[in-house]
Amino acid sequence: MSFASSPATPVFGQGERVSLHADALRSAPESQAGPQVTRALEFLRDAAAGEPTARVAAALDLGRWLGSEPTTLADRWETLATVAATDLGMARALEPHLDARGIFDEARAAGERLPDAAAASSATWGVFAAEGGAHPLIASSSADGSWALSGEKPWCSLAGLLDRALITARTADGERLLFAVDLQHPGVTVVDGAWHARGLTEIPSGPVRFESVPAAEVGAPGWYLARPGFASGGIGVAACWFGGAVGVARTLFSALAASATPSPFAVMHLGAIDQALGDARRALAEAAGLVSGGALTDDGGATLARQVRGTVVRACETVIERTGHALGPAPLALDADHAKRVADLQLYIRQYHAERDEAGLGESLLAGASDGQMPW
Repeated sequence: MSFASSPATPVFGQGERVSLHADALRSAPESQAGPQVTRALEFLRDAAAGEPTARVAAALDLGRWLGSEPTTLADRWETLATVAATDLGMARALEPHLDARGIFDEARAAGERLPDAAAASSATWGVFAAEGGAHPLIASSSADGSWALSGEKPWCSLAGLLDRALITARTADGERLLFAVDLQHPGVTVVDGAWHARGLTEIPSGPVRFESVPAAEVGAPGWYLARPGFASGGIGVAACWFGGAVGVARTLFSALAASATPSPFAVMHLGAIDQALGDARRALAEAAGLVSGGALTDDGGATLARQVRGTVVRACETVIERTGHALGPAPLALDADHAKRVADLQLYIRQYHAERDEAGLGESLLAGASDGQMPW
């Protein structure tokens, strides 16, 4: 079986490549796609349909293969967008696994500390870096230099299904370090019943408790946040958002393409959606070139990430709003695939910190004023 929707509610182009090039909303020839994108297309066609949890398992299988293959940044983002356009839950499971493998590659290239577990290419990985909670996660070191984690970590997606995770924790001195942890250790407890979301229901992201769980340090103190790849990881999440928006927009396009007399107002909404998605696509494509070219400073990478993520989020919100205005309540009430895409995307883009990130972007722009720099 495939992920194709029912004949009554077709999704135009479902399962096809989402390109960062000018053909972003159209089927791109597989011959022009990198091996990661091609492999993702194969998985999307061959994985069993049915329960969302089965698709999550397929995404993790895909991650094992992709994590061991060399790739360009643009290919990685196109892969995430392609998967997200078909099933945003799959992309949500795949993205942190690829991010973890990228972190290992970056640490290896920089000569940073890297645990032996990083070589376990068959393992599935998550990245848990959220802060907060009543009982923050604390890293304690022993006389022999080993580390152990105790406390609670919030927002741990799929912790009950993954093999390992990269987890940030603070020492008693307040330093923030990154650790590799075996999630199958008996000291790890996934808190059940905390996930009440209506979107991404198959990606439980509640808290996890740790009780003296052995941990292997990855990189020097502060390396995780200071590394050049931190900003590009945040943009990779935006690639998932972009793909999710494409999936929602395809519902509208399909409906209008099948209509002999589409409403001129609905056609207007379609045009506005194309403009918004074009802005997001160009932002991602430009970012891939800038990051891959290594021309950005640490501050420049953070600024770029805020710019791109904000652009993509606005496109997503435009797609959700205008698709709803054009089609009314029917697809939200009667098309399970479309209703799930909208709910998934609305939840996922809330990883963007809205006004706080916009304020951070403004502050970073003003920081250059002391050197006489103009942002535009």
